[in-house]
Amino acid sequence: MKKLILSAFMLGISVLAGAQNAGDIKLPEPNTDRGTNVMKALKDRKSDRTCNGKELSLNDLSDLVWAANGVNRPADGKRTAPSALNKQDIDVYVITAKGAYKYIAAKHTLQLVAEGDHRNAVAGGQDFVNKFPVSLVMVSDLSKFGGSSDRAKLTGAIDAGIVSQNVCIFCSSVGLKTVPRMSMNNEELTKILKLNENQLPLMNNPVGY
Repeated sequence: MKKLILSAFMLGISVLAGAQNAGDIKLPEPNTDRGTNVMKALKDRKSDRTCNGKELSLNDLSDLVWAANGVNRPADGKRTAPSALNKQDIDVYVITAKGAYKYIAAKHTLQLVAEGDHRNAVAGGQDFVNKFPVSLVMVSDLSKFGGSSDRAKLTGAIDAGIVSQNVCIFCSSVGLKTVPRMSMNNEELTKILKLNENQLPLMNNPVGY
């Protein structure tokens, strides 16, 4: 009987462990009390194209993606970044030397999409990007606006810009370096991130110390 109970217990642990892929990253809770005030962050904001290359701490990465487009009102799932008609069309992808991840805001988790270093696809010919430990790529799901019309693309671009500005203000507030960019290899990123025809990479922010 004891062996049966133990077996059932171990099976339960295995099921729970399998609920999250081995490559996924459960992020720590964001620290919403850190950083300077908004006015100082705006005063200090600037575009930085150099960094020391040091890997971001998990706490800094957690705060970064939450500030970009995390859930700040759990009761109704609303985000730190507003979006047109609250369609929440922007997905944030995190590109590191170890892999490409999709930020799952509802679970505050990074979901592994592709292993390996794909920062060169974000660089789009600008080599300085490869020296940053992390790049955030903002992808709009145009299907949430009814398809890939010019109007939908414009709306998605505006929403991506809002998320990018969140990143810039957060980085200014806590002393991280970043620069908002549109240059990137969209065709290559579409393959790496396994995007469909309605998902459009629009902006990216390399981030480092």
